[in-house]
Amino acid sequence: MSTVTLPDPDRVVMARRNEVVKQLKRLAPEALMIADLEGRRTFESDALSAYRRLPLAVVLPANTEEVSAILRFCYENQVKVVPRGAGTSLCGGATPLEDSIVLCLSRMSKVLEIDTANRVARVEAGVTNLAITQAASAQGFFYAPDPSSQIACTVGGNIATNSGGAHCLKYGVTVNNLLAVRMVMIDGEIVEFGGSHLDAPNYDFLPLITGSEGQLGVVTEATVRLLAAPEGARPVLIGFDSTRDAASCVAAIIGSGILPVAIEFMDRPAIHVCEHFVPAGYPLDAEAALIVEVEGSEDEIEYLLEKIEDIAQDHNPTSMKRSQSTEESALIWKGRKAAFGAIGQISDYMCMDGVIPLAALPEALDGVSLICRKYRFDVANIFHAGDGNLHPLILYDANDPGQLERAELCGAEILKLCVELGGCLTGEHGVGIEKRELMYEQYTDEDIDQQVRIKEELDPAWLLNPGKVFPILGRDAVKPSLELTRLDAASDGLPPEDDLSDDIQTVESEGRL
Repeated sequence: MSTVTLPDPDRVVMARRNEVVKQLKRLAPEALMIADLEGRRTFESDALSAYRRLPLAVVLPANTEEVSAILRFCYENQVKVVPRGAGTSLCGGATPLEDSIVLCLSRMSKVLEIDTANRVARVEAGVTNLAITQAASAQGFFYAPDPSSQIACTVGGNIATNSGGAHCLKYGVTVNNLLAVRMVMIDGEIVEFGGSHLDAPNYDFLPLITGSEGQLGVVTEATVRLLAAPEGARPVLIGFDSTRDAASCVAAIIGSGILPVAIEFMDRPAIHVCEHFVPAGYPLDAEAALIVEVEGSEDEIEYLLEKIEDIAQDHNPTSMKRSQSTEESALIWKGRKAAFGAIGQISDYMCMDGVIPLAALPEALDGVSLICRKYRFDVANIFHAGDGNLHPLILYDANDPGQLERAELCGAEILKLCVELGGCLTGEHGVGIEKRELMYEQYTDEDIDQQVRIKEELDPAWLLNPGKVFPILGRDAVKPSLELTRLDAASDGLPPEDDLSDDIQTVESEGRL
């Protein structure tokens, strides 16, 4: 009787990888190819590092034409593709699969044109957010969206998740500052949408593409709006006895008709960690603080700050401190922009991203606090208060088995609360893997079906960024990683109240900050 020798799965995968890389090298000779284990490991996760998968291979193209050749090959050979920028996604949006290639655009990092007459910049998708402002600043212009990771995050990634930042309160998020894109479809076709001016002809597909998380095509170039730099800008730091007072003050400022350029919220844990990281003069005796920045002429700035301080007086402030110099303003913002990194010095964390109506901000903060106490986690709140974009940081220990699963459940409840209060699941981080199974909390069956129909029309084989955004397990499912570990908060599955130490006090007492 003859025997059949089955192929070694590892050898099959290696042969597949070698063949894919060989073909792609032929089609895109200038592209960098990474197939070795250590090289691929660099791309196994994005900033949501709790999820890791080694991709089949990694490709770094040099131009749009190479992206087109790569996607055409993948389409014809049914190879899955995960587009990637700088990997700063906090929702698992750039997490690969074992049978996918990572298409990383970080080499496509040129500022192609600065057109001050028309107030636009044309850039490649791999250029960093901050680099656009740096390229235009000498001519007195800037690019408004400014996520905290702007020194590293790329414009392509910003478009994928519709990123905002501290100054989106006045200037809007990515979609409000995007005029045109050049995009490659899964079959390799290169298309262009929009134009270098307002109200370009034909259908406006930019809102569909912005926030689509690499599901519909790969953006390789963008034309963005440039704005004239203001005459001046100055923040005021306002401390409060309670988070509710700070939250109420935010709604009062917006309700007065004043539109600051930014209103940022920090609670006590965030204040202390950031102040030790960047000595900016944050009020250490406060339970919460607001950074409220206005801009204009010096007279206008003085007038607006006086009005804001008058409003704050009705909300029990403990301190008010205006910046007195450009250097002091820079320190205040440096501390805020470094907040996530500062928190990362003392704890692993899961950064949530939900949106609520401003009037619901006090109720939302109370709810976040209750939910985190229920799951026995500390939380630090640092977020864009002006547009209601919450960023609670759930502090957990990744080395303690079970804490990640509890942190995910905790985060899911926070996002459900945002929806219940009239908000939505994501403001700027995207859905990715993190919020995928929560989509039915916000959308109806008909909503999801419509989104799927658009996806299938543009990517019929579901090769682009598979496993993201769209719920896989159905309306009644929990998050995939929690199927076997979901805990009943009322059971004994939770640790005792004193299981988690006060991370901030511990770090301060040991002098490690």
